[in-house]
Order: sequence, then structure tokens, then C-alpha cells
Amino acid sequence: MTARRCPALFIAAPASGQGKTTVTAALARHHRNQGRRVRVFKTGPDFLDPMILERASGTPVYQLDLWMGGEDHCRKLLYEAADGADLILIEGVMGLFDGDSSSADLATLFGIPVLAVIDGSAMAETFGAVAHGLATYCSGLPFAGVFANRVAGDRHYRLLVESLPRGVTPFGWLAPDAEIAFPARHLGLVQATEISDLDSRIACAAAALKRTSDALPPPVTFAAPAQSSVAPLLEGVRIAVAQDDAFAFLYRANLELLSAMGAELVMFSPLGDDTLPLADALYLPGGYPELHFQELEANEAIKVSIRAFHAEGRAIIAECGGMLYLLESVTDAQGRRTEMVGVLPGCATMQNKLANLGLHGIGLPEGPLRGHTFHYSRMESPLAPITWSEGARAGRRGEPVYRAGRLHASYLHLYFPSNPLATARLFAPSHVIPPA
Repeated sequence: MTARRCPALFIAAPASGQGKTTVTAALARHHRNQGRRVRVFKTGPDFLDPMILERASGTPVYQLDLWMGGEDHCRKLLYEAADGADLILIEGVMGLFDGDSSSADLATLFGIPVLAVIDGSAMAETFGAVAHGLATYCSGLPFAGVFANRVAGDRHYRLLVESLPRGVTPFGWLAPDAEIAFPARHLGLVQATEISDLDSRIACAAAALKRTSDALPPPVTFAAPAQSSVAPLLEGVRIAVAQDDAFAFLYRANLELLSAMGAELVMFSPLGDDTLPLADALYLPGGYPELHFQELEANEAIKVSIRAFHAEGRAIIAECGGMLYLLESVTDAQGRRTEMVGVLPGCATMQNKLANLGLHGIGLPEGPLRGHTFHYSRMESPLAPITWSEGARAGRRGEPVYRAGRLHASYLHLYFPSNPLATARLFAPSHVIPPA
């Protein structure tokens, strides 16, 4: 396979909260309005930003994470995107240099020039100092320039531009407008499906871009990945996947890997459906079940169906919110207790503070897998964990993994491409694939 070339920008920032998602969405829609096909990626294990970026670009959004997915996997995703795209945009995570596998690491590895979004709302000449630091802190970092966010007006923008050091290019600005801001809650941005005027907000953001060129950035060369094929390890296996407003934290790469291995995916809603679809395995991802406890408790029919599914010894993979749903009960932060499915002994309590966050690896009987954890609840179970996860960074608190028959439950959101064979063993009927 030959290398592919496509214009690309890596949208980063000095910290979280600078407006990366708003600017990325605005740029994606701006170029889409020019009739261009825009592909967008999100750095790190994020479920919420990609939902908004998909609406802005009109194309699928995947996560890029060097630790969780690996270099070859990231290279494959970028190479495939470059085929037919007119522009690739990658939204960074946290600050540009934050984390062991930072946005800067990813941008440098693939030679993608960085566009730094800086909140200029309380700055004048200091804007230039921040830009200088981002551009020069790490040698070898491809740096395209800066974008000023939350700018008071043209005069303010001129002050910011005048402060920039020679060689740092200004790419434009956005004003602080409530009509283009995306609402947020405890796990991040509100889900795209819950923002009734999302398309209007994205359109307003694109229209509000100031001093932004219609021209494309220079093309980046994306080398071909190592050729690899996925064995049809799940041929003939039917997997029921929960997907609704309570369970929406699904990596596209996870679902596509299951399909590539031959599985048939059937989506259903624990909120609205009264029975499970016919399936060999059940996948309950994370999401916001805490916002829908009453509806989940009231849907007794689907709970009965899940209990029967578990009693028949079929595989169930439950992650974070999916695990909470399978407990005997969950108590919200106000002390209200709700009855859940009850196939996993134990209970959980929602908290107003973060309980755990970070990238984690885990050694399972099926093989090692990687993923991440991010939750505000505390769980207690009489079951002894079969193992504990280990943080990518030393000293992080691990997460317990529980097994009850073919039920696998943990706070970890697994990234299936980190080990396709182990993933297949989790979902397949026990007689199909030999254990590790």
C-alpha cells in the first residue's frame, strides 16, 4: 500500500476548558459548508465529544490513543480516513503536553501540525507568551499557529495578534457566545441526542468564526499501516448491544471490530424495550443510567428478560453504568434507592465527587485488555473480584473485576482493538474459542 496525503490539523490547547470542542466543531462545519468531506478524530478515551463532532462533520468519529489502541491502530485509522477526505481534524485531550501519551506525542508521531486554541478572555500580551511556550516547549513539535477563543471583539483580537512571536500564525477567533457553547454535566459534555438545538449551535459557531481562512492547511503524509486481517472468531454469534440515552458510551472501533470478527450486532434499549432480542451474548456499555434510574427500575419486563438470559449461562459484558444496572440496587446522591436487575450481588451509591479516572490495563483469563475508567459512584459487592486493573500510570487505584457465571462486570470501559482475541473469548459461547 502506498502512502496517502491529506490536509490535517491537530486542535490542542494549554488546558481543558479552553474550547477545543467548540472550535473543532465550528471548523468542521465551516469546511463542510464549503462542500468538503471532513473527517474528525478525538484524542483519548472520550465518548461525549465525538457525538458532537459527528454531528458537526457528518462523518464517523473515532478515538486516537497511543496507549489504549497502539501506534499501528492509530496509523490504520488515519490512513483510512485520508482516503477520500479533504481535511482531517483531530481534537486533543486536556493540555497539549499532558499525559504519558499526550496530544503532542500523537501530533509529533504522525507529523500533524498543531493549532492551539487559547482562551483569550482575560489576556492581552500574555497571549503571546502562552503561544510561544506551546510552540517551543517541545522540540520537533509541528506547530501551525493559534486560534483565539472567547475574544471580546476585533480590537481585543488585534491586541492578542500583536503579542504573538515571529513565526506563530493567527488562525482567527470566536466571541464568548452562549448560543454556541455546549452544555456540560459531571462526566463532560451533555450527550448530543439530549441537546435539542445542537445543529443550530454548531451552525452558529461555524458562522461566527472570525478571520478564519477558507483555505486548507498543507497536506500531511500518512504512511500505510502494517497489513493485518481479523479472523472471523465470532462468525454466527449474535450480540445484543444496549444503546439509548442511558447506555450510549460505545466506541465505534469496538462495534466495528465485533462486526469484522463476524458477529451480528442487534441494538436494543433497556429504557424502552420490554424484552431482549434473540442473542448469544449481551453487551451493556456505560452511559448515564443515573439520569434514568426511575425509568430503568420501572421497566420490569426487560429486567426479567436479562435475568433469564443470565440464568441460561450466556455471556454478558457490563461496563461501568452497565454494571450498575445489573446490581441489586443503586442509591443516588440524594439518598433515593432504586431496584436494579439483581444478577450481580451488591449495591452502588452515586457521589458528588470523582471516584476514579484514568487509563487502565487488565489481565483477564481471556487475555490482557486495555481501557479506561471514569466514574462518580462507589460500589460494594460480597463477591470477591477475580482480578484488579492496573493504572497506566503507577500509583493509580485499580478497579475490581467481577464474574458471576458468564457475567463479566467492571468499571472499566474496555477498548476491544487492544486485544481482538481476548475480546472474542469474552463474547463467544464457551465452546467456540479455546481459553487463553
